[in-house]
Order: sequence, then C-alpha cells, then structure tokens
Amino acid sequence: MADTEVRFLGTGDAFCTAGRNQSSYLVKTGAATMLLDCGATALGALKRHSLDPGAIDAVLLSHLHGDHFAGLPFLFLEYAFETPRQRPLRICGPPGTEERVAELFRATYRELAAKGVPFGLEFIELLPQKPLALCGSIITPFRVPHQEKEISLGIGIDTGRHRILYSGDTGWTEDLINQAQGTDLFICECCYFETRIPSHLDYPRLLQNHERFGTSRLILTHIGREVLARQHEIGLEIAADGLAVMLRD
Repeated sequence: MADTEVRFLGTGDAFCTAGRNQSSYLVKTGAATMLLDCGATALGALKRHSLDPGAIDAVLLSHLHGDHFAGLPFLFLEYAFETPRQRPLRICGPPGTEERVAELFRATYRELAAKGVPFGLEFIELLPQKPLALCGSIITPFRVPHQEKEISLGIGIDTGRHRILYSGDTGWTEDLINQAQGTDLFICECCYFETRIPSHLDYPRLLQNHERFGTSRLILTHIGREVLARQHEIGLEIAADGLAVMLRD
C-alpha cells in the first residue's frame, strides 16, 4: 500500500510575500493525484520541482479568490499544447466555480476558450458538510468565515489510510477544532501576527489553540509579512515552498 505525499507548491499570501508562491498543494495518494488549490504560480512550481502536471487527476478549490484558482488557465494551456491531455480533468469547488473558471479562461486566453480544450472538463460542486467520493478518497468540505457572501471552504481529505485537513483561507472558527481531530496533517493558514481580523488567522490565536486541534502534525501556511518579520518568535512549524511531507502508517 502506498504512502501519501503532500508537496507544498505555494505557501505565500496573495502578495507572494518574500517571493513565496501562491496557494497550492499537491496530494499524491496510492489511488490518485489531487491539486489542492491552484494559485497563479502553480504551474511554475510544479515544473520547478520536476513534478508532472499531467499526473493531476482532480483540482480541489477552497474558494474563488485569484491566489487560489487563477492558475487554472495555465494548466489548461499546458494540457492543450505542452503536455497533451486526453482524459478529463475534474475541478471541484464551491458553488459558482464552473462559471468563474469559464470567465477567467476567456479573460486570459479568449481564442482557446472559444475553441475549447481537447480534453474534458468535469465540474463538481462542493457543498458544506456534503462528503464526496473522489479519486479513491472521501472529500469533506466545510464552510469557513472568509468571504461575506460567497462560500469559502475548508477541505478534509480521507484517503482511507490518512486524513488531511486544509483550512483554506479562514478567520477563527471553533469548527477547526472539530475538523482537525485525529488528522495526520493539518495545513492551516497563518496570515498575520499583530493584526486580528475575522477573515484570516493570526499566530497568537493559533498558538493559544494548537494543542486543541488533536492533529499529528500542524503546518502553518499562507504566510504573510507580519509572520515572516517575527518568525524567530514562532514555535509552530512554518511551511516553505517545496516542502514534501510523507504520511506513512
């Protein structure tokens, strides 16, 4: 039975603070390869680490902000010309994903979008608290407080052997405690240090609650300038672009 590998392709915020890539994580299980968020820098990160873009079976989107989904048109371009793809690509995201992705594709590559890509695109809507069987895993989306009107999601992945939790972009919610229990890996955003706002997490809040998460390994990501400026004060693990985490039994 295969291990589960998580490659941190992008661990920065929307501003690519300190040159970090935007949000993207490659999850390789024994059954499939899934891309968890697809920031604008995702394709470059895949190639920088000699990872095959064609191996991706599905893309899971936590929400529809550009630093989490704007890399999709470049993947489409790659699959149309550089790494020809024939099998369908599944794109799973909150309500409105198919329309927003189509708008983005038209804005970036109008002619190709009008012509259509030479492979299937299958859109699957992720709804809070509605588990989805996908690529040999169970995907559990849950709503998190990040946007006022549109739905932002945290995402749980249960491979049958390992459990991964991804916070997406979120402010504090006690549901993070519930969702993290018994997980092998919790990938949790940490934008701020001094600043405390309802739509993102800050380090003091995470430090205060980290023992309550009940996870085997907590890794902070979506790192902003406040956190980097005071990283010598941080006792929790901070991700770096290219970090590879292997989950074994």
